[in-house]
Amino acid sequence: MKINTVGVLGCGLMGSGIAQVCAASGYKTIVREVNDQYLDKGLGRIKKFLDDGVAKGKVVADARDKTLANLSGTTTFDTLRSCDLVIEAIVENLEEKKQTYAALEGCVDSHTLFVSNTSSLCITELAASTKRPDRFGGLHFFNPVPIMKLVEVIRALTTSDRTYETLMTFAQSLGKDPITAPDRPGFIVNRLLVPYLLDAVRAYENGIGMLEYIDKGMKLGC
Repeated sequence: MKINTVGVLGCGLMGSGIAQVCAASGYKTIVREVNDQYLDKGLGRIKKFLDDGVAKGKVVADARDKTLANLSGTTTFDTLRSCDLVIEAIVENLEEKKQTYAALEGCVDSHTLFVSNTSSLCITELAASTKRPDRFGGLHFFNPVPIMKLVEVIRALTTSDRTYETLMTFAQSLGKDPITAPDRPGFIVNRLLVPYLLDAVRAYENGIGMLEYIDKGMKLGC
């Protein structure tokens, strides 16, 4: 399936980063927020990131301009009607996500793929709340999205092979290096990360070292 137009739900820290990399990769990108205040703040964050990149010589001015030209904002769902793929990056609340999918269902075509950027919720449960469980999956980006190369691609129990393959190809088209993660709590990366965090807390509680030394030991030694 060919992706031409991408919708992004939410223009917060993650949503704005996802929208930026989609637009920078040549996709017509429409980002939706609940009101103009949040939308302006998110779009402003993208512009500042790109402007700072140009000022530091890390982003070519022409690339910045093309990215911004591919990007538009909205506060309605109707504007997402032409999207081939919609990436949800709203608050980590199951019911709010379900309500958002329900509102979106009536506005987009039957072929449109839905994905969630959730880092903690069950993709299969989210997929089951929609009318397109076979065209639903997870794309878990990492912060800051424009810089971090990894994307976890999560298959729900109902995700079709075609949807999975499309999501893998799409992630690669963004310049990312995707890995397939199981639909289990924490996926892969957070299941690896959380034990380190907990052990760092225990090490401090047991007087192993000062906070600054524990941090430096991980940063420089591990």
